[in-house]
Amino acid sequence: MAIDLNALWQISYGMYLIGAASDGRINAQVANAMIQSSLTPVRLAVSINKQNLTHELIEQGGWFSVSVLEEETPLKFIGTFGFKSGRENDKFDGVEYRLGESGSPLITEHSLSIYEAKVVDKADAVTHTIFVGEVSLAEIVKTGRPLTYDYYQNVKKGKASQNAPTYKG
Repeated sequence: MAIDLNALWQISYGMYLIGAASDGRINAQVANAMIQSSLTPVRLAVSINKQNLTHELIEQGGWFSVSVLEEETPLKFIGTFGFKSGRENDKFDGVEYRLGESGSPLITEHSLSIYEAKVVDKADAVTHTIFVGEVSLAEIVKTGRPLTYDYYQNVKKGKASQNAPTYKG
């Protein structure tokens, strides 16, 4: 699959959906700790709480997906992926997505760009694991402004979930 390098220019300290799959099971969660870590080869790094189902699926399946959320993303949509567990809820009911080559969900609803990456390294970060993935797909879904964490907190008045690295109790 081709990699559109222009898609990488949309990465910022922002709000992302991180997805994963294993044994036919899919999940996705909101994360704000995602970066492009290299260009040749293209790699992304995500920090995922060890208690989350997404973490479990990344560990088992060895892949993850990323969707860059647009500024207009409704709080209710963010809440579905940020404050509900995939263990008890079907987060994908009525949500626009497709499955990538790994089976990971590529969520296109409210997304500017999507990526799929094979885990090539990981680092323990106490409560989280930082997964480094080599990108096999980078695609622009539509043009717009990426949802930054600052905009989410200060304009949308959104909060961090308890499992987020930026949670303020």
